[in-house]
Order: sequence, then structure tokens, then C-alpha cells
Amino acid sequence: MTTTAPAVRRKRPAKPQFSQTILVLEACLVLFATLVAYGLRVASTGVVWAVGGTLALVLVLASGLVGRRGGYAVGWVLQGWLLAAAIVLPAVARDIAVIVVLVFVGLWFAALRIGGRIDRERAEYDARHPLGT
Repeated sequence: MTTTAPAVRRKRPAKPQFSQTILVLEACLVLFATLVAYGLRVASTGVVWAVGGTLALVLVLASGLVGRRGGYAVGWVLQGWLLAAAIVLPAVARDIAVIVVLVFVGLWFAALRIGGRIDRERAEYDARHPLGT
């Protein structure tokens, strides 16, 4: 009687997983910032919701592009758009918004860098420890 090794489930790559999480969290951030802008009457209701809603939706859609060709570049462009949107806010909320966005840009950078390193280390480990041997 032969025994077979249990099937090993392939791990999902860390880099896209981390960066997708950051983009979805940024979409939540934009949604809450839109509520603040609406409450402060920064612009007309339609403009506030069109800009905030569109940016939140684009962030969620971009999270699906991560890992595909150009997906990370789209993420970097969106980081710039977030920073620009935070700078446009009135002085009451601008300072806090810029700080929060810069924290998220730092998290985006960390997700790409650390996620890539984790994926490389996993690949090296798998190469040294092949399954079934």
C-alpha cells in the first residue's frame, strides 16, 4: 500500500494581497473623507459625492488590477490623486488629511516592498524544499 503526501495548498502571493488590502482601506478612507467634505460643505453636494464616490470606486476597482500588467503603476497614480485630493480640502481638514494620506502612501510602499520580499523568500524556500522529495 502506498501513501501519498497530503496536497499542499499553494500560498497566495503576499505582494498583491497586501497592496489590494491597502487600496480597499484607502477606498474606505475616501468614503469617510467624502462624508467630512459633505458635512463641511466644501463644494456642492453633487460635486463632493461625484469626486469622492468616483475616487472610492476607482480605488476598489484598482485593487482588482493589482498583480496584472500595469496594476501597481495604477496604484501609484492613485496615491498621487489621494494626496492631491487631501491638499484641496479646506484648511480645517487639510493638515490631518495630508498626514493620513501620507501614512497610507507609506503603507502602500511597505506593502510593495515587504510583500515582494516575502514572495522572494517563499520562492527560495520552495526551491530548496521541493514537494514530494
